[in-house]
Amino acid sequence: MKKIPLSFIIILTLSKSYAQTSVFNDLLGKHVTKTGIVDYKKFNGQILKKHITYLENTSPKLSWSNNKQKAFWINAYNAYTIYLVLHAIRAEKIESIMDITKKGKTTWEIPFVKVGNKTYTLDYIEHEILRKKFSDPKIHFGINCASTSCPKLSNKAFTEENIEIELTRLMKDFINDTSKNKISQNEVQISPIFDWFHDDFTKNGSLINFLNNYSKTKISPKAKISFLKYDWTLNGK
Repeated sequence: MKKIPLSFIIILTLSKSYAQTSVFNDLLGKHVTKTGIVDYKKFNGQILKKHITYLENTSPKLSWSNNKQKAFWINAYNAYTIYLVLHAIRAEKIESIMDITKKGKTTWEIPFVKVGNKTYTLDYIEHEILRKKFSDPKIHFGINCASTSCPKLSNKAFTEENIEIELTRLMKDFINDTSKNKISQNEVQISPIFDWFHDDFTKNGSLINFLNNYSKTKISPKAKISFLKYDWTLNGK
């Protein structure tokens, strides 16, 4: 049997990875608006299923750069979240991702995410892989919980090349979105995301310091902070 050169196998693997990222990118471009609204009714579930099959058979390599690993796992998180919502919508009428449960487990606790022949929960990907490995607060603006109050779902897939730029853009958009955060010089009413993950945003200073890095309105260090109610209704048409 003729041996296949290792270089050819590597190129083939990389080509498959780029092709699948392109597939997910096209799906997002067609079915997600620039403001993050998802057209779940028209979302092509068959093509998404093919992408899910790719994820089931692909294991992130330790040799991958941090940016490539981060992009892979955030894309996987978002693809599986959309996949779960699509199935729930077609099986029954739901108004929120919170309506999706299985055997008493919430969406984030259901072990249905298959990557590289291993099964994970969304919680595990978020907390044990993304937050623990990369320690990057921008992650919270990349992963999407399919809800009105969460940071908008990007209409493009993350890649090794665009991950930092895109996460920064999404973070700035979210912080300055007056429907998500109400910021003035002396008072801020902000998303509970900044409360739930307070430690992630204050590793290098106060929460106000973090916000001031990206807010168009400069906030006083003594500004009053309160947290808004989270809207869990679906982020879809």
